[in-house]
Amino acid sequence: MIKITFPDGGEKQYEVGVTPLQIAESISPRLAQDVLASSVNGAEWDLSRPIEQDASIKLFKWDDAEGKHAFWHTSAHLLAEALQELYPGVKFGIGPAIENGFYYDIDPGENTITSADFAKIEAKMQELVSKKEAVVRADISKADALKMFEARNETYKCELISELEDGTITTYTQGAFTDLCRGPHLPNTGVIKAVKVLSLAGAYWRGDEKRHQLVRVYGITFPKKKMLDEYLVLLEEAKKRDHRKLGKEMELFAFSQNVGAGLPLWLPKGAALRERLENFLRKIQKKYGYLQVITPHIGNKMLYVTSGHYAKYGKDSFQPIHTPEEGEEYLLKPMNCPHHCEIYKVFPRSYKDLPLRLAEFGTVYRYEQSGELHGLTRVRGFTQDDAHIFCTPDQLKGEFLKVMDIIFYIFKALKFDNFEAQISLRDPNKREKYVGSDENWEKAERAIIEACEEKGLKARTELGEAAFYGPKLDFMVKDAIGRRWQLGTIQVDYNLPERFGLEYTGSDNQKHRPVMIHRAPFGSMERFVAVLLEHTGGKLPLWLTPDQAVVLPISEKYNDYAQEVVNELDKYDIRAFIDDRNEKIGKKIRDNELKRIPYLLVVGEKEAQNNEISVRKQGEGDKGSIKITTFAENFACEIEDLTKQ
Repeated sequence: MIKITFPDGGEKQYEVGVTPLQIAESISPRLAQDVLASSVNGAEWDLSRPIEQDASIKLFKWDDAEGKHAFWHTSAHLLAEALQELYPGVKFGIGPAIENGFYYDIDPGENTITSADFAKIEAKMQELVSKKEAVVRADISKADALKMFEARNETYKCELISELEDGTITTYTQGAFTDLCRGPHLPNTGVIKAVKVLSLAGAYWRGDEKRHQLVRVYGITFPKKKMLDEYLVLLEEAKKRDHRKLGKEMELFAFSQNVGAGLPLWLPKGAALRERLENFLRKIQKKYGYLQVITPHIGNKMLYVTSGHYAKYGKDSFQPIHTPEEGEEYLLKPMNCPHHCEIYKVFPRSYKDLPLRLAEFGTVYRYEQSGELHGLTRVRGFTQDDAHIFCTPDQLKGEFLKVMDIIFYIFKALKFDNFEAQISLRDPNKREKYVGSDENWEKAERAIIEACEEKGLKARTELGEAAFYGPKLDFMVKDAIGRRWQLGTIQVDYNLPERFGLEYTGSDNQKHRPVMIHRAPFGSMERFVAVLLEHTGGKLPLWLTPDQAVVLPISEKYNDYAQEVVNELDKYDIRAFIDDRNEKIGKKIRDNELKRIPYLLVVGEKEAQNNEISVRKQGEGDKGSIKITTFAENFACEIEDLTKQ
């Protein structure tokens, strides 16, 4: 017999070789029906895989991320099995589960796959599902794995196998399809009730533009058809909210192949939007004692060698810039932090100078592959709302709390009400992977945990997810249609102060290393604007939106009065313009509502005589006629309520 320990601390005896599925059956038939995956002693584990010794177990259902992952991972294999039957000679790359669904990268060979084939592929997947094929795991030697996949001419799989260690290789088989895979998977395909092939894309093998381009087939599956129907409605809503579409309609940004892929051009309205966001954060940062700095867009290559960024980004980034000086090389700036370390070093620092908070809206450059570029969310040049705090270990918790306050305020002002947080700590069993003393790590981790407790923030804790240079706290927001986006992050760093030899003189008159906090509430201005557009559907907060009001004269006779209204509103810093087109007032109202303008101000004879405006609010309809000054006062109160700390 072996002892199985459950998450609540309960224990139960089972025979050696019991499977997680059998354990679920022993608890209740309903649990056995719903369970999709498990972990044993913290390791991912197939439900049908035997447990040979005492262990702690967790069982995962659809609502758990681990349950969805196993479900969609098996679905990726199901897709591959269908493609294998439909397109003889197809070769397979990789097929992982992703946040929403899965994909498989394939080399179709002589076959051609288009969106017209989606229904055929879905039908074949449903046919295979009806067979309820068992998914069987097998350990295999490296030699046998190479022999098996070479016989099938699976060149991509053979390349992956050649890089694996013997004794660590497993395969999974369902029906006539066998894949190289670590798992875990569902016990059989029968629980997959609804399938949908979503799209096709190009993907270079192993992300290398110099290698063969494969076809990436995206799909999604669910345990109930109703879930698929709901997801497809969500997809349609997401298309309406696509920031690329909204950015074009709202005249915010554009791209030009002549300028270069992944390098956004901010149009006047978009530039003004960015400026308002930056000023919003600058005002907060000033209150919290940040000092604004500016650093160059390039730096000497050795700066990034020292920081370690060249080793991390150099190979896949923009290549060095060679100057006329022999052997002199510069790089486009991949990160702002090395520059801020050099600013710290300009003067000798005392403990009395700390904390030192340096902030910059610094533009950085990363060479993202063309296939990975996506609107403003994946670009090659982006501006980070970066700040680096240099402090003593004893100041760390207090500084962390202040950064959390800033992030909470930003989320409130921009109506990101639904968010979660993750504390990423080091793996206590692999301390050699991390830089910095045990004492400093323990202080930093305790500071983050205590800061979250003091703020009443329920953050999940993940061991082994810390960066090698320090623990961190990440914030994930859910947008209006339930999608998760990572925005704010606070990272503790012992690495860069060590690499750059940063010091301060302590009260003991001895030299000490400062602790460095990296902090970016927005992340990047580009990605943040994209997320904000999709979250709001383009209906931005009143204080932020490019056009706050439009004045609509009911005929050209009232154009002069409309201009008087705009001039008066300008005195109150209300951004308004006139729609003086020769159109009926109903069409003007409809057109401007589609432009997501918060306030539509109609003016005619009565309004001109009484120095009034007839107010319509986006989504709320007619609010009646009021004096311009009254509207301006109400408007100011609304703005203040949205942005007050």
